[in-house]
Amino acid sequence: MYAQVYNPVMDPSLLPSLAWFAHVASHRSFTKAAAKMGVSRAALSQNLKALEKQLGVRLLNRTTRDMSLTEEGQHLFDALQPSLGSIESAVRSLGEAAGEASGLLKVNTARLAAKALIEPYVGEFLSRHPKLSLELVMDDGLSNITASGCDVGIRLGQNLAEHMVAVPITPMLAMAVVGAPAYFARRSPPKTPADLVHHNCLNYRHTGSGALYEWEFTSPGSNGHDFSVETKGNLITNDDDSMLRAALQGVGLIQHIDIVVRKHIDDGSLVRVLQPWCPPFPGFYLYVPSRKQMPKKTQALIDFLVEKRKQWEKRT
Repeated sequence: MYAQVYNPVMDPSLLPSLAWFAHVASHRSFTKAAAKMGVSRAALSQNLKALEKQLGVRLLNRTTRDMSLTEEGQHLFDALQPSLGSIESAVRSLGEAAGEASGLLKVNTARLAAKALIEPYVGEFLSRHPKLSLELVMDDGLSNITASGCDVGIRLGQNLAEHMVAVPITPMLAMAVVGAPAYFARRSPPKTPADLVHHNCLNYRHTGSGALYEWEFTSPGSNGHDFSVETKGNLITNDDDSMLRAALQGVGLIQHIDIVVRKHIDDGSLVRVLQPWCPPFPGFYLYVPSRKQMPKKTQALIDFLVEKRKQWEKRT
């Protein structure tokens, strides 16, 4: 038979009075303690009398000129000192953390956003914030970042619910149909999406649904309508990097978000076609549960990615 263990529950209402008692005991003076705490001597004295009454024991010996601790008061003070010191240290640490980005920052992000927006700059970001650790959670769905234990999420603006607190971290983006010069040396560039039937189009298979990605277009003009095209080719992959590498080798055409292929267009290793059929749309956003009391680590990432967005806007 197991013995019952008594597990007393601390009355929270005692805590303020115990802290006041510790101040009085450390200063050995009501006057000095009251001045330090910004309260009147009378209020402090009344609070300590109420504490003694609640505990049923005298903690202080008082005279008109002096005060001292009783044996019980000294015992209580000795027990309180290390605990209050630990609490003060913890509160101070929180204040330090609030002043500088620190701790673990957990980011739920689409793979594409991680590859294009975060991975190229990980070294720079962490060197700016040496007390910060970064964890990337790759997720191509729209996750509930609070439920998944993440601090922030990154998704395309068109996928975000209206109530989310979101900050744009890229300019407007667009889909881009591209192919290597070696490919276009063999075939004439398409003039309209209908011409894609005559081209080798490399396809992407969605990991979650297993469906093939249908290329997305909008007809030019103010009254343009959105439509999609089922394309065919001799390569299907569920990894966009392998699809891009194949396009760079001249295997065929791909449709990808322009932020990924822009550097290859700029250096001439890929050529863009059908641009009038691919209008801009809202780019990537960083979203958070609330603006209230935003942690420094979260604000640090927002500031960094907004800085990169502005640099990109200047280049374009």
